[in-house]
Amino acid sequence: MQRHPLPHAATPHSTRPRPAPHAPPPAHAPLSRRALATLLLAPLCLVPPSLADDAPAAAGVTRELSSEERLLLEQNQRIAALNRAPEDFPIFVRKGYEVKVLADGYTYSPDGLVFKEFAAGSGPQPEEGQQVVFHYTAYNESGRTIDSSYRQGRPAETRLGIGGMIPGFEATLRGMRVGGKRRVVVPPDLGPPVGPATFFSAKQFEVFDVELLAVKSCVRTQSGMFSTVQCQ
Repeated sequence: MQRHPLPHAATPHSTRPRPAPHAPPPAHAPLSRRALATLLLAPLCLVPPSLADDAPAAAGVTRELSSEERLLLEQNQRIAALNRAPEDFPIFVRKGYEVKVLADGYTYSPDGLVFKEFAAGSGPQPEEGQQVVFHYTAYNESGRTIDSSYRQGRPAETRLGIGGMIPGFEATLRGMRVGGKRRVVVPPDLGPPVGPATFFSAKQFEVFDVELLAVKSCVRTQSGMFSTVQCQ
């Protein structure tokens, strides 16, 4: 069974839309080994839209956009607007198997995440094995909302280190403090697995708005042949 950013019970799979129009070919489309390797190793270029001509970007690799890429940028901006993407939502420009993430005020971290800090938070930072309580909204590359704890009417909870989240989402929570708010771009290599046995048919970036609400310490108790974990 595939791993989702959150426990399966808290996140219905039926809410995930089909891949965006500018997504790479789905898994059932034949790909040569060379093309697949290019997809997996394609460089990530972080380019603020306001600096897309000649000025250097705040982070990542900046290259001047070609005329074809500018047309793709305009098309993807229109799609994001139709999907009611939030303000400052990053725009993804795909040319072949290379992806450029166009975003203002974002940071490109060494682990491959691209994020924007809205509030740093002043509470504790979660540690291995602790229970994290958080709100989130998940988007696809086109800015369409695919899942949200706000829609479910309650925050999500899960423990760090038990494999209940995709790697990029868990890495985001580990780097936050309680009270923090962050938007993070999770690249495919830190996202959910793809393939015929999963609900994800193409390697796409995912975007999450995350608010870390609380951290709970957990203790395992033994009662006869059974053990339980209690977090508070």
